[in-house]
Amino acid sequence: MSEEKVVRIAGAAGAWGDSSLSTPQLISDGRSDYVIYEGLAEITMAILSRAKRADPSLGYARDLIETIAANVSRYRESGIKVITNAGGVNPKAAAELIRATDPSARVAVIEGDDLSETDFMPEGAMSANAYLGAWPIAEALGLGAEIVVTGRVVDSALALGPLIHEFGWARSDLDLLSVGSLAGHLIECGPQSTGGLLTDWEDTASWSNPGYPIVEVSQGGSMVLTAAGGSNAVVDERTVTEQILYEIGNPAAYLLPDVTCDWSAVTVEDLGDNRVEVRGARGRTPPQFYKGCAQVQDGWRAMSLLYIGGIDAARKAHRAGHDILERGREMLTEAGAGDFAQASVEVIGSDDEVMLKVAVHHADREAVARFVREVPSLGLAGPPGVTGGGAGLPRPTPLIRLECFGVPRSVLSPTVIFEGQEIEVPITASAGPDSPLEPAVSEIEQFAGETQRVRLVEVAHGRSGDKGSDVNVGIRARRSELWPVLRRELTVDRVGAHLKGLGATEVQRYELPGIRALNFLLVGGLGEGGTASLRMDPQGKTVAQQLLAMEIEVPVDLI
Repeated sequence: MSEEKVVRIAGAAGAWGDSSLSTPQLISDGRSDYVIYEGLAEITMAILSRAKRADPSLGYARDLIETIAANVSRYRESGIKVITNAGGVNPKAAAELIRATDPSARVAVIEGDDLSETDFMPEGAMSANAYLGAWPIAEALGLGAEIVVTGRVVDSALALGPLIHEFGWARSDLDLLSVGSLAGHLIECGPQSTGGLLTDWEDTASWSNPGYPIVEVSQGGSMVLTAAGGSNAVVDERTVTEQILYEIGNPAAYLLPDVTCDWSAVTVEDLGDNRVEVRGARGRTPPQFYKGCAQVQDGWRAMSLLYIGGIDAARKAHRAGHDILERGREMLTEAGAGDFAQASVEVIGSDDEVMLKVAVHHADREAVARFVREVPSLGLAGPPGVTGGGAGLPRPTPLIRLECFGVPRSVLSPTVIFEGQEIEVPITASAGPDSPLEPAVSEIEQFAGETQRVRLVEVAHGRSGDKGSDVNVGIRARRSELWPVLRRELTVDRVGAHLKGLGATEVQRYELPGIRALNFLLVGGLGEGGTASLRMDPQGKTVAQQLLAMEIEVPVDLI
């Protein structure tokens, strides 16, 4: 019997601005068939939209595209093909830069995500795009492309596309499409699955040489996550499960263009030597609608920083922040400008050494500029111990609000552009769900006997991130016998109370018994959402660490 075919895909970037170390590391490793570069956070789309508005030749993640362009010959010598969504809102221009650097490059462009000429373009929007799926990428590879540059696609499609191409998976192979999507999810954030952001951060020997992930997927759907050799990578059950939980919302109904994923029963097994096997991904019919998002300018914002030290620094900072806002409101009232649309005061640091952040949002640029000019006066008319905290006065910048909506599948016409050909890739109709399933409710196991209060981090680990204006927090029990403890102690009420400062309107809880984890969605926990938030943590990255500081009751014999 012949050995089952295996395809290896590496994740070289998890965001625009990821390390330049990844490309030579993965090429030197020599095991990858494909390398993906993911660079389109929703915040990034807003930045790229502004750039293209100022200069029509821009609108793509230039550093990622330049890296790809500079390594065309090395990829080819290594037998590596490249997939990236760094084309942003101008993938044609990104492809032209690659060809200009190396005319031999066989580059395909995926278009069809742009909604600017449709009825879905909101009034005043800078751009609007739909999240496309993996089939156009598979088509481009089938035509012979060595490099595929896309605009907005779901991140996991960067890996699913090559797997569809290599294995000939069909649209009806829903479990396999879910496996391929999970493979993409595990590597789409680069080193986040290989030691980056690990709760037990001291177990990562160093961050000087982060290891980038490689996922090995077989035609039948088995999957192993590993990392490039010669690096500081850590790949174990903790690193893999934290990434599985990252930003997925309802794990039984993670909606993607090509499949509705059910990862609630996924299991992981540590094989040793930085290798973890992942099994149990299931798939259902994809949703009827694609996700669309538009970037809409909504006034102006600015953030001012001041350092305050000494006795009662935190109390001084809170009062100073709210008092300067009060003064700002009085000034705007006198000028007839109206109140701030948003205002935020945060104090970061210990009791005797803090940083005061005051941020404001207003429809009028000059109103924001006038307020910013007032903030330094706290150094004379405020509390003792105040000094500058930034590099001069901040400038008002546009606030970009994200508007998301459903786009009927029939509206979209993804197109592959390759060597003079333009091939439209049909999108099949779907009878799938319009919305996620309701959270499963199961009986909570009680326990008797003596208990002790401990911090959650002693018995669990986790990770958090944003889902639009919501916060996603995944928490996993460290051992199987602690799973009932998590289910009993981490109720929606307790989690909501501990994180009440986020101002969430609702807390939803989901279970992943396969990896003994809970996933929480704090609805409205990011206020206006990542692109429009005035907070120091606009994407909810720190929330899991805050929740892990919560104290819970644990049976003494389990501690």
